[in-house]
Amino acid sequence: MISGRIKTAAAACLLLVNLAAAEPMDPDNPSCPKFMNWSTYPEMKFTLETINGVRVLKAEGQIDQDVPAKLQDALKANDPVQEIWLRSPGGDARAGNAAGKIIREAMIPTRIPDGWACFSACNFMFMGGVIRYVDQGGIFAVHMFTHLGDKEAVRSEIKKGDAIGLIGDVEQDSAMLASEDNDFLIRMGVSRKLLTDVMYKQKAVAEGADKSTRRCLTRDEDYQYNVATKILN
Repeated sequence: MISGRIKTAAAACLLLVNLAAAEPMDPDNPSCPKFMNWSTYPEMKFTLETINGVRVLKAEGQIDQDVPAKLQDALKANDPVQEIWLRSPGGDARAGNAAGKIIREAMIPTRIPDGWACFSACNFMFMGGVIRYVDQGGIFAVHMFTHLGDKEAVRSEIKKGDAIGLIGDVEQDSAMLASEDNDFLIRMGVSRKLLTDVMYKQKAVAEGADKSTRRCLTRDEDYQYNVATKILN
């Protein structure tokens, strides 16, 4: 009887290993899985749930300019919040920064749970956590922040004949955003090498055969750049 249970448990473990190995990776972004669970909500939703006795505020969906105000309302309405769980494809970069500062001011830990993904502006919201957890199977995915993502809009502006003015505006705002990102990382205790070693080495816009525009950090990199807080036993 005991032998049969051992065999059943071993078979179950083998099945889990095979399922994990079968998880498809993105051929265009080989450090990332092909399918990332970062929510399909067009606007970020905040919902409170008690999980294992912890009051968790789930923040899920697209980050727009209204997110900082909505976050403040959610924290006030659900006080006390003990953790914030995040999954998002990103959105407004400056709104992500502002939301991260609100989280830091409230001194609330943040978490990317197993199976959830946090990308783009979500990175900065997550980094606001006074303690940050990236669970095994959680994904912290980054890219090069750019104002040129909408290539058709850029081409349209160029056709209007003001290419020099457009380039000047993009250069100025990109420099300002880079400075803001650098300042934010310093304030949140995250290594600035995350910008220089990883984020700014990604392509801003996919062109030609090279479609790689994002990078998923490994668990070791989460700790190396102090994206996640390493808890000492």
